[in-house]
Amino acid sequence: MLLNLEDVKLLLDKEVKQRNSSSELSLEKPDPLLIASKYKDESIALICALFAYGNAGQIVKFLSSLDFSLLNESEETISKELNTHYYRFQKSEDVIALFTALKRLKELSSIEELFYEGYKKEHNILDGLWNFIETLRAIYPKNTHGYNFLVGSLPKKVSSAGTYKRYLMYLRWMVRDDNLDLGLWKSINKKDLLMPLDTHTFKMSQKLGLLQRKSYDMKASIELTNTFKKWDKTDPIKYDFALYRIGQEGMF
Repeated sequence: MLLNLEDVKLLLDKEVKQRNSSSELSLEKPDPLLIASKYKDESIALICALFAYGNAGQIVKFLSSLDFSLLNESEETISKELNTHYYRFQKSEDVIALFTALKRLKELSSIEELFYEGYKKEHNILDGLWNFIETLRAIYPKNTHGYNFLVGSLPKKVSSAGTYKRYLMYLRWMVRDDNLDLGLWKSINKKDLLMPLDTHTFKMSQKLGLLQRKSYDMKASIELTNTFKKWDKTDPIKYDFALYRIGQEGMF
């Protein structure tokens, strides 16, 4: 067990460097970014991110079954072709709804533009996220458990918000540009990203002394981001993938 943050930083810096390789993404090391990286498209990447919960192998298997070209087809074709697709909480109607919403969105604006519209005033990535979710829900209003879980909703206040892990991971993919992340967006600065915290990285961060907060929420994500900003204020989220893999591989 590491005893101080200097040792933890040395470990994570080493892991970041070693894992900055496309070889980290394979069927043997499944990750939804494996599918997103094949297409390099913001809408397809968002689908990959929003379904990124549960077993990594099952996530990749489900994403591999989807025909993403349907995003360019009619709503009738989308409904017909996806009527047998489902994943955990999402019934086929929820999968169809997401494809339909993103198809409608593509006809109005880009996802990047919607995030930037909310982000640009104060360079707050959460303002961009709230603007996107609000717009997506307005374009295709649907209220089922599966769809609500998938696309999320606006929190009553940030202090009580969950981690929005899948969206923050998506933003990492879109904004950062290295051998793993896609770097498709240019309008948002990577220094303003927040840590995509899931239960595994939350526990690992506590174990390594990176995070003091006991509650698993947005405040914890912000606290961990601020910890990493002390190490690299221009790119604090570069530690995300390495931290995730350390936990996944049981190194501690």
